Amino acid sequence: MENQTKPTLSIPEKNGKVPHPPEYLLAIDTTQTEEDSGKLVESLRRRAALIAGVTAATTAATWAVTWNQPPTYESGFQLLIEPVSVQTQQDRDPLSPQSNNSNNKDEFSYETQIAVLQSAKLMKPIVEQIRQRYPDIVNENLAQNLKIERPSDTKLLQVTYRSSDPDRVKFVLDKLAEGYLRYSQKERESNLSYGITFVDRQIGETRRRVDALQRQLQAFRQQNNFIAPESLAGQVTDQVQSISQQRLEVDKAISEAQRQYGNLQDSDGARAALAGDAAYQGVLNKVRELEAKIATESTRFQSDSDEMRVLQQQRNSLIPVLRQEAQRVLGNQLAKLGGDLSVLETRRAVLNRADAYWNGEVQRLPVLSRIYTDLDRERTVATDSLTRLLSTRENLQVQAAQKDIPWQLITPPGRPGQPVDSPQRNIILGALAGLLLGAGIALLVDRADRRVRRVSDIKKISKLPILGTIPHETSASRPSAIAPVFGAMQNNDAIDFAQDGAFTESFRSLYTNLSLLNTHHPLRSIVVSSPTAGDGKTTVALNLAQAAAAMGQRVLLVDADLRHPQLAERLEVPNDRGLTELVAQSLNPQEVIQRLEAMVTAGGNDEPTLGRTNFSILTGGRMPLDPTRLLSSQKMQRLNDYFKAMYDLVIFDAPPVLSYADSSLLATYTNGMLVVAGMGKTDQGDLRQMLDTLQTARVPVLGIVANRNGADMSEG
Repeated sequence: MENQTKPTLSIPEKNGKVPHPPEYLLAIDTTQTEEDSGKLVESLRRRAALIAGVTAATTAATWAVTWNQPPTYESGFQLLIEPVSVQTQQDRDPLSPQSNNSNNKDEFSYETQIAVLQSAKLMKPIVEQIRQRYPDIVNENLAQNLKIERPSDTKLLQVTYRSSDPDRVKFVLDKLAEGYLRYSQKERESNLSYGITFVDRQIGETRRRVDALQRQLQAFRQQNNFIAPESLAGQVTDQVQSISQQRLEVDKAISEAQRQYGNLQDSDGARAALAGDAAYQGVLNKVRELEAKIATESTRFQSDSDEMRVLQQQRNSLIPVLRQEAQRVLGNQLAKLGGDLSVLETRRAVLNRADAYWNGEVQRLPVLSRIYTDLDRERTVATDSLTRLLSTRENLQVQAAQKDIPWQLITPPGRPGQPVDSPQRNIILGALAGLLLGAGIALLVDRADRRVRRVSDIKKISKLPILGTIPHETSASRPSAIAPVFGAMQNNDAIDFAQDGAFTESFRSLYTNLSLLNTHHPLRSIVVSSPTAGDGKTTVALNLAQAAAAMGQRVLLVDADLRHPQLAERLEVPNDRGLTELVAQSLNPQEVIQRLEAMVTAGGNDEPTLGRTNFSILTGGRMPLDPTRLLSSQKMQRLNDYFKAMYDLVIFDAPPVLSYADSSLLATYTNGMLVVAGMGKTDQGDLRQMLDTLQTARVPVLGIVANRNGADMSEG
């Protein structure tokens, strides 16, 4: 590959770095990858929680379903089917198969007989009987829970039925046995079957005739609105008498209204009507008062005087009003009487029509009585005929049953005692099914999961060495774990890393491996980064710096992740000024770099005092507008040279490579990059893409750290 040629690294060589050939990636071995991902035991062990969850969920669901569902009971009975010869079968049982060879023995078709017993036509009357006690049962439900089969090499039929109610099972089986035995008696008829068939046809015709006469009689009653002729005669008589009485009352009212109308036309009647109106009498009284006043004043004044003319004018003005009031009163009286006469005339016309109708009904009554009597007589005759035919059919059926042998009930139906399904068995089966389902899901999920799980996964991807494997330790990355180590170092005591556990020892081994990479050119400056956030790069950088400082090295830890700085918060140091201010402003580096302190004992005193360690930190400071430009500046390169001159080891905590270009730019000023891969977190594709990016950019990579401490997903 072109990217694997040895690069010319002028800047690293100038700084004393040993260039690492940028051949980081291995070719993808599909076969080996598939074989490794198919390791069944390891995959199942890794997905034990998923398998346990699926198993528990399936078991719980099975338990819930079993708990909510009622138990199922099953019972049955056996019928002995008598073998019948072919000739007899053809003569008496139309349901058995026909055969052209009369010399053959019994060719009774059990499959056909089972189909007939399960047919809707045969089951319908049985279902009707069962529904009298269990109304919720339907033919489909009965057929679903009913099973009819023939035990091998027998002449028996085994009938079984299952339900959640044992009493229901017993009742249904009893009705089925009764129905099937009735069927055997009915279908296996003797020579009387033809007489029964004829009677059945006559019964059908007679029943249809009875039904037709019933409907005809019902329609006749509805059309003529009566139940019997006697009730109709009484109804007609009552209506005729009532109408005659109403006509007399209407005629009397009309005569009275006409008399009042004639009185109003006469002057005496008009005066009587006006005398009863208060408004007319009021105007008339005013006119009389004016005339009396005129007569009184005429004795005092001349007829042509002003006073007399005023009184006469007042009287003359009231005369038209008086006439209008008279016309109004008389008009209202006449209008009222006219309306009353119109209503009465209309009522008399209605009564005349009603009288004519009921008189017609009187004429029709004999005809209706005769028609009703004829229909009722025909219905009675047809009903008597139907009763006789039904009685005749019952007699013929009894005779047919006496001359033929029905099926035999070998094993009668019994009430089931124990349910056929066991909740314990269902739960065990559900647990086994859940275990198999969980294992299958776990294998699918594990095959689809491309995260780095083992060190071997990293070796398949990269040619780079695995410099260290960090075990899982949730408490070791806390800042409080740093002080005891520095306290022992400050007192020149021997540091027992075994007491701090495998987590601290792993970083000691990591620092040792880094020191042995090149003994002629010791590492002075490294960049710690990862493919993506959450792989644990900050934890590795912090603890690696702690381990190097505890081993006597002057260490500077630089927070170069200017977008998401975390070191200040973890070490609980101020972050007012940091790398951003040091690069952007003219500041003395020693004013910005913070040297950590720890509680130590000195001079043989038992009381601990606060002492300074050889572990320094340069925080990130405020987030700049363009971190990439800041880290790639010439001043940043000069600061890196200064850091290497002042400290034995400079560690840069850089951003993830796949997120930003800061790490690649910063690594060109150092001895190389230390890649952190989070076990169970880093995707294999992301790790391969990161190494491919670094290889293309000719960035020296020192090696890879397998970090199993991936529980802290919040770190960069």
